[in-house]
Formats: sequence, structure tokens, C-alpha cells
Amino acid sequence: MATGHRTAARPERPPRQPQPTAWTVALASPTETHALGNRIGQLLTGGETLALCGDLGAGKTALVRGIATGLGAPPETVTSPTFVLVQEYHGRLPLLHADLYRLRSRAEAESIGLHEFWQGNGVAAIEWADKFPTELPVDRLDITLEHTGRTTRKARLLAHGPQASQLLTALRRAHRAASTASTGRTARRRPASRRKLRP
Repeated sequence: MATGHRTAARPERPPRQPQPTAWTVALASPTETHALGNRIGQLLTGGETLALCGDLGAGKTALVRGIATGLGAPPETVTSPTFVLVQEYHGRLPLLHADLYRLRSRAEAESIGLHEFWQGNGVAAIEWADKFPTELPVDRLDITLEHTGRTTRKARLLAHGPQASQLLTALRRAHRAASTASTGRTARRRPASRRKLRP
């Protein structure tokens, strides 16, 4: 009777999680911050969560005004919801705008129905989202705004999940197309240099 060593079965490795997709863009003015938000708003399809982070005055609310513009909601109605905590704007899609700055605990975050924000076809834009990272949905687009000067900013976008990754890919493509068109317009406006003819 033949005997042999039985090979131990190797434990299966858990599937590797896809790495978040990141993109950093320089914003030379508040107008460019608004334009970035406008592009985001135009590309939203419903169900997205935008987690906005950054210091006071970094431009989070200005970005939301641009998002509202892209969704067809009146941007002048967008204000920082620090005291009322949640605002809702109506455009092509409903936009829920929340500010977690004054919340001190997970219980307070739950009391405003935070988990209900990403249920349905609306869009959630959450300022100071980094205060409660464990309460955020897995699929979301993190947008961190940083001061680089008195009026200049840097935006770092990090996509978690397939829907946010699709949004970020489309946003980069739209931004690239807009930059190329702007460069072309500048080149057409620039007067041609004239050579001085020698006598």
C-alpha cells in the first residue's frame, strides 16, 4: 500500500482591494475653484457623495456653489450651513449640503440623519467630512482644499469605489479638454510677432 505526504492546502488570499485613484489640481483663483465645482456638478449622475475637507476659508463652500451651478441650482442660494447643519438645493439633481464643523460626536452626526444622505438619487456634499471618516460611505470622492497663497488653492481629489472613480476619470478628461481649449484661445488672441526689416 503506497504512502505519501499529503500537501497542505494553501489558504486562499483575500482579493486585493483596488487602490484609490488620486488627482491634484492647482487653482489660481476663486473663479477656478468655482469652475472646478461647476465641472463636477455637470458630471454628477446621482447617488454620489463628495467629502469636502480643508481649513477654514480654503474654499469648500465656494466649491459647492460651483457644484450647484453645474446642477442647475441657483449658486447665490448656497451658504455655509454651519448653524443649520444641512441645506438642500434643487437643480437637475437634489443637492444636500451639510457642515459637520460644530458636531462633536458620532451620536450628533447620526442625529442629523447623516447615513440617509447617500441613500437615493441625490448628491451629498459634506463639509468637514474628515471629522467622522468612519461614518462616510465606502464609495465617495474626497476633495481636500489647501491654501497655497492668499487667493490660490490646491485641490487633491481621491476616489474611493467605482462610482467615484468614474466621476474622477470624467472630471480629469473634462478639465484637460477645457485647459486645451483655453490654451488655444490664448494662442489665437496673441498678436503675431513682426520681424524688423533691415533698411
